[in-house]
Amino acid sequence: MQSHYDAELKDTVRYLGKVLGETIQAELGQEWLDRIETIRKDGRSSYQGDATCSENLKEIFKKLSDSDLLTVGRAFAQFLTLGNIAEQEYNSAMSVDASLDALFEHLDKADLNVENVQKAVSKLKIDLVLTAHPTEVTRRTLIHKQKELAQCLKHIHQDTLEDRERDRVETRIADLISQAWHTEEIRSVRPTPVDEARWGFSVIENSLWEAVPDFLRDLDERLQSDYKVNLPLDAAPVQFSSWMGGDRDGNPFVTSKVTEQVLLLARKRAAKLFASDLDRLQVELSMFDCSDALREAVGADANEPYRALLRPLVRRCGETRDGIADYLAGKKVDQSTWVQHNDELLEPLMLCYDSLIECGMPVTANGLLLDTIRRVQCFGVHLLRLDVRQDSERHADVFSEITRYLGLGDYAQWSEADKQAFLLRELSSKRPLFPAQWEASDDVKEVLDTCKVISQHSKEGFGIYIISMASEPSDVMAVQLLLKESGVDWPMPVAPLFETLDDLNNSPSVMRKLLSIDWYRGYIKGRQYVMIGYSDSAKDAGALAAGWAQYESQEALVQVADEFETTLTLFHGRGGTIGRGGLPAHAAIHSQPPGSLEGGFRVTEQGETIRYKFGMPKLAKQSLGIYASAIIEAMLFPPPEPKPEWRELIIKMAANGRDNYRGTVREDKDFVPYFRVATPEQELGKLPLGSRPSKRKPQGGIESLRAIPWIFAWAQTRLVLPSWLGVMRAIDSVKAESDATIVEEMFAEWPFYRSRLSMLDMVFNKADPRISEAYDERLVPDELKHFGQALRDELKESVESLLALTGQESIMDKDPMGKESMNIRAGYLQPLHYLQIELLERIRAAGDDAQNAVLERAMMVTIAGIAIGMRNTG
Repeated sequence: MQSHYDAELKDTVRYLGKVLGETIQAELGQEWLDRIETIRKDGRSSYQGDATCSENLKEIFKKLSDSDLLTVGRAFAQFLTLGNIAEQEYNSAMSVDASLDALFEHLDKADLNVENVQKAVSKLKIDLVLTAHPTEVTRRTLIHKQKELAQCLKHIHQDTLEDRERDRVETRIADLISQAWHTEEIRSVRPTPVDEARWGFSVIENSLWEAVPDFLRDLDERLQSDYKVNLPLDAAPVQFSSWMGGDRDGNPFVTSKVTEQVLLLARKRAAKLFASDLDRLQVELSMFDCSDALREAVGADANEPYRALLRPLVRRCGETRDGIADYLAGKKVDQSTWVQHNDELLEPLMLCYDSLIECGMPVTANGLLLDTIRRVQCFGVHLLRLDVRQDSERHADVFSEITRYLGLGDYAQWSEADKQAFLLRELSSKRPLFPAQWEASDDVKEVLDTCKVISQHSKEGFGIYIISMASEPSDVMAVQLLLKESGVDWPMPVAPLFETLDDLNNSPSVMRKLLSIDWYRGYIKGRQYVMIGYSDSAKDAGALAAGWAQYESQEALVQVADEFETTLTLFHGRGGTIGRGGLPAHAAIHSQPPGSLEGGFRVTEQGETIRYKFGMPKLAKQSLGIYASAIIEAMLFPPPEPKPEWRELIIKMAANGRDNYRGTVREDKDFVPYFRVATPEQELGKLPLGSRPSKRKPQGGIESLRAIPWIFAWAQTRLVLPSWLGVMRAIDSVKAESDATIVEEMFAEWPFYRSRLSMLDMVFNKADPRISEAYDERLVPDELKHFGQALRDELKESVESLLALTGQESIMDKDPMGKESMNIRAGYLQPLHYLQIELLERIRAAGDDAQNAVLERAMMVTIAGIAIGMRNTG
């Protein structure tokens, strides 16, 4: 299997590289093609350890003009893009049922009874929250070309393809690669939040719309075949939410008007997609036989009762789509004919379904009609559920302003007990708190306008309201009062987000206080969401301390929820990338504390990982299968609770890891100066990635830098520092003082501990100290070079320690496909790193005031190219 993978993938990558070379030759001539080929070969040899070839790359780049450097950067960024497409297509061609096969094989061996399986399936709830953090570096126009290219590769790998058809496909591949080469790969301006939302809608339309019902059909068939268990028609085991257009934390471009526009655009896209589905259905459902209930609904004279029922729905979906377009264009429209609620689609569809079953046509009922019913259950007339996120300070500012206006003092200065008393009193009051004549400041008005938008739209269009930097019960109650005062007449779930190490550690206490309030328990009706932050906690305390704090807080939160007989849904802000707590989905889910999945699994899917996991229908189906099988397995075979001796050791490891990490990042005076010069952190701010600024506070230092560009900067130099710094030294120090059998037992039996080491294995596969050293040689002043060397020494020690602990001969031995995937890209990455170093030196030598559009664009190309090659950015 491995050799086949190597050969087929390498052949495809070589073929695509050859076509790109021919494209470059057609535009720039043979001399340029020869130059690119020389750089490519030197890059491969440099990666394999040939120091002479590394020097060759440096010398070549020193002699090239700025515009020539841009051309080289574009070439290798596109080589890497093509390599990713080849790998993605290859992976999508593999068995999409592998995860379900493994699940049912495990279930069969365990000899489970039907009731246990049915109970686990009934609790299956996957809520994938699409986010647009500033990591997606590829323009939408290029994503379209890449999707077309993937389709061509799918065709060209068919053994039965005739020569003439193969020639056509190869011509189309050359055409697409040429189009991409002659297209600006870097956006000239940042995308707006609306642009990001449209991108998310496109992922649903082009991939998930097909993948979700296909996946549910497969799961249902397997359950019926093996356990005689049916997936209920009203089941919604998969749902999609979004932060695009709703996440305003630190993003001044997400306004109430943007949120409303995104809500309407999502409904417009859903109406378009359902209009198409329903139109196909009414064409196919031409039968005369129907149930009495359907006949009563359409009248005795209808010769084609199913069509008679569905045609008005098709028309209403069309009116919704066109009406929203007119409304957004500023025209007056009649909204009374728009489809408003899911039941307006579900009721007639279920009437058709029940009729077909009753009339002996189950094969028709369970075809396209069932797919459409499941799409309504999953996506609904709003396409996805929009979350709203805002910082707790912004909510407190509203109440500070109104209490000062009313002469009650300054809310911000009150004790927590006084805040809670005030909020409870107002939540129970029937009179409005905000006077009609009160003129709020612009910032406060924006918060209130956002709440008004929520009140003016259906609850089906919203997910949950998330509070960043939540630390007290009053932070949650403040939002509930704001929603009440704005006219929201349904209990929108409000989730505190616990991000920093201190907030994670304090989260059980906060939630116990909150759930002790009678009014609050009545409001939530037995259902509570809590979001666990991964990025900021790791940035605050290092990967190991953050990971253990996340585990402990979840464990304690589950106990608190049980005490108050509340169903807890933990929302994981993992993102997907390794530096932000990302793991392969199966390992991530199995490393959660026992009982933490009872309320469902909610997780962010960010930026480029959305495309890698869900960008094509088969990939999306695979990813959904991995999530579903892992969750069902974790519920049926929960991981063990840590033994007291395991807990004792991991607490020591986490504390040592935190101290090690902070000793470098916070306490060493040389760290910040080194970080600024050794990475392209300062240049990253110029890259027009996502709509959100890279810093929460423009004038702030590293403490205000968002976790994503923090990870991004270290990934560019291949030191990937935040993912491993201090971890193995902490583990080794505790291991040396402990019984070796206990440590071995932790690794063998405890998924949480094993997953930490598994993540390090992936991290070290992407790290390359030689590249980091090359950045230091050219960019770091002599008095700081010792700092980078010390970090690389720790990296080398950490790799050796991990290998000794896991028993591997080399990194990623247990995942040869993942290892080879990185190896294939590494040779193309090598020139981009040396090119980026040359560009950084030129840009910095020119000074802050210099404007060189070519140099800046070349820099952006290398940043984007390296991110593509690393397969993750932030």
